[in-house]
Amino acid sequence: MTSNAIIERASRCVPDSLVNDYWRDGAVVVRGLFTAEEVEQLCTGIEDNIARPSPRAIVASEATDPGWFFEDFCNWQENASYESFIRSTALAAAAGRLMKSDQVRLYHDHLLVKNPGTRQKTPWHQDQPYYNVAGQQNVSLWIPVDPICRVDTLEFVAGSHLGPWLLPRTFLDRQAKWFPAGALAESPDIDADRSAQNIIGWAVEPGDAVAFHMLAIHSAAGATNRRRVFSVRLLGDDIVHAPRQWRTSPPFEGLDDLPAGAPMEHKQFPLL
Repeated sequence: MTSNAIIERASRCVPDSLVNDYWRDGAVVVRGLFTAEEVEQLCTGIEDNIARPSPRAIVASEATDPGWFFEDFCNWQENASYESFIRSTALAAAAGRLMKSDQVRLYHDHLLVKNPGTRQKTPWHQDQPYYNVAGQQNVSLWIPVDPICRVDTLEFVAGSHLGPWLLPRTFLDRQAKWFPAGALAESPDIDADRSAQNIIGWAVEPGDAVAFHMLAIHSAAGATNRRRVFSVRLLGDDIVHAPRQWRTSPPFEGLDDLPAGAPMEHKQFPLL
């Protein structure tokens, strides 16, 4: 796709009104951002990833779960379909508009697969506390290659990206393996009284993308049907390195030459 076509598609799919909604709510749905051919290319990459998982892959569902929740991270350099999708579609241009950023830098990719009948819920959480970055101009694009009904989709607490940071815990056994217990506020029990929160979410089709801020509190149910999602995390102008004393999720090795507070100018995080 030519640069003019990329800019035109991004402008059409991400109008100014949607950018305003993004900064108000912390999450929006971008309809029709990708063509059927681009989605098919992404499906090829996903199936290759499932067949050949990386050492970073995890099964996030319990052995007793009748389904299967599979995750893998940071595979764009080994998966040609992923890299082509990230670099050649309107993904980066749309992200730049949403972030109000002149630059768009790839942070990492994240595959999430839930097979039919998966019971494992993705608990309410924020993403940024698991990471090694600081700043506000960021966006994650959650890109389905299967239709996802409203019941099974990603949900958000609108406005929660404005803070505060919440303590990150492991999904299955709820351990505090990042910030020490007590260092940050605990995640509230959203499901105890959903009516007390402004919860937003959308049924989505292949070609759509759910865009959300890394501090937006979000969750997802199990899966009625197969749910394959490719999520791409992107960084904007004000994002800097925030080294941690612990292993981040996902982990990033070889960043000793990137000091605290420095822009994320490193080969692991290419400028798109």
